[in-house]
Amino acid sequence: MRKRCMAILLAVLVILSVTGCSGGGVEEDFGDVEEKTEEIQVFVAASLHRVMEELADMYHKEHPEVKITLNADSSGTLLAQIKEGYECDIFFSAAQKQMDELAEEGLMQAGTRADVVNNRLVVVTRKDSGTRVKGIDSLADAESIALAGGSVPAGKYTRQALVYLGTLFKVDDVSSITTEEVSYALGKVEISEQDNVSKVLSAVLEGSCEVGTTYYSDIYGFEDELTILETVSYDLTGDVTYPIARVVNEEADEAQSAAADDFLKFILSDEAKAVFEAYYFDTE
Repeated sequence: MRKRCMAILLAVLVILSVTGCSGGGVEEDFGDVEEKTEEIQVFVAASLHRVMEELADMYHKEHPEVKITLNADSSGTLLAQIKEGYECDIFFSAAQKQMDELAEEGLMQAGTRADVVNNRLVVVTRKDSGTRVKGIDSLADAESIALAGGSVPAGKYTRQALVYLGTLFKVDDVSSITTEEVSYALGKVEISEQDNVSKVLSAVLEGSCEVGTTYYSDIYGFEDELTILETVSYDLTGDVTYPIARVVNEEADEAQSAAADDFLKFILSDEAKAVFEAYYFDTE
């Protein structure tokens, strides 16, 4: 009888134990349900890629429910993609021209446009290149030049500088000046046309081109490999200002739009300003 009672007692304890574990497991599962993630698409000029990667990472750590996807390329290419219907929440351009076109196309959220940083066009070469080029006014002395196309802001600023110097003829839109025309004006020097400034920088770093024109901020991290031959004056290029704005995204729901608004606010904050300055952008 005693053995039977002990067996019954043990059976009851086992049942209670299993029931207790099962109940606790259900509560834990409910607690592990993940919060919905909002993804926002941010189109940024190639020269902004590295700094925006850091800023996106900073923001995500504070807002893990928001995933930020960066699309980096030349501002002209990005604008064309937006016009073609690519989903985009924020456009961060390296020039005002592309942002003006965004507004003209009715693709900009009213009241969201803001100028964020300034930059400078620079003429660069590898430290061991031995180039005779001293700056923008002696590009004709180069064996080869890496130059962004006219639709790329850096390419436009280079052409603008050459127009002011009298090397190129004045035209209504300097972006329309072809690479072949630039080469001819510089004594038929070899020019490798690039899609964006990141590719210009790579061409100079790898030595396939003797010199190139890019942005001062692009030198960040390559100070030991590159020499700045000239930081081109604003008198020659005009202002090199980077505007940002919210893009009309009909596919975005209310939560996604709110996340994009908040990320834009972060980019305009003093916290972000300090990061831009660390990457050699001018925020004044």
